[in-house]
Amino acid sequence: MQQGWILPPERKEEFDPFILMADDWFKRGTFSDHPHRGFQTITYVIDGRLEHIDNHGGHSILEAGDVQYMNAGWAARHAEEAVDDDLIHTLQLWLNLPKHLKNTKTSYQNIHVEKVPVVSFEHGYLKVYSGNISGVVGPMNSLVPITMTEITFTETGKYTYNLPENHNAFIVVRAGEVEIGESKVKLKKTGVATLTFKEDGNDQESELVINANERAKLLIYSGVPLKEDVVQYGPFVMNSMEEIQQAFRDFHEGKFGPPAK
Repeated sequence: MQQGWILPPERKEEFDPFILMADDWFKRGTFSDHPHRGFQTITYVIDGRLEHIDNHGGHSILEAGDVQYMNAGWAARHAEEAVDDDLIHTLQLWLNLPKHLKNTKTSYQNIHVEKVPVVSFEHGYLKVYSGNISGVVGPMNSLVPITMTEITFTETGKYTYNLPENHNAFIVVRAGEVEIGESKVKLKKTGVATLTFKEDGNDQESELVINANERAKLLIYSGVPLKEDVVQYGPFVMNSMEEIQQAFRDFHEGKFGPPAK
């Protein structure tokens, strides 16, 4: 397994409502049966085939461009495996749950790339996975409303992206070179940038100008900060260390159910 951090977990307070984003390359057996509690995951498949198995009988295979949304809620137990000898490359984002939703029922949603709405613009197109972007609503049913958009420039050009002014947001460049915002911060492949937001703002839209210096592809994620205490330890994200310890006790006592297989 090889793992890099797009959003490192030790800076989670800055990224609220996001906890971390991992850039993972792995083979079968790396993420076999394991538990989660208290947050959501958004897994974007860059390459390879990802097999999902959970302990409630769920099973699916995702391919490049597909996304899986999981609400771990009270007690998720699942496996994320490479198919056969595939080398999987994924971006997995951990999205926090507010305290009043941490005991919700575990659920999964597969979002196949063919079902993701596409909006064209002069120099390319965007895919709306979640949220309302350019008048198009993405299919992801997140308990915590977020936006997730993939923007592809097929040539050099400019695009003005609108997102709510009170959303904390970040950008991941997957290919090419772009310049972001009024200050024209330059980002190349694997580059990451966080965006400023209005703490006392509302859902009015704010404009972000993106200039592509060549063919390029980038992901933009955004969400409203929860502003709650957050403790992340291993596979659990709660509001206190006592709740983390309780999660470990519940898992070892079998309250998360049987293994995923």
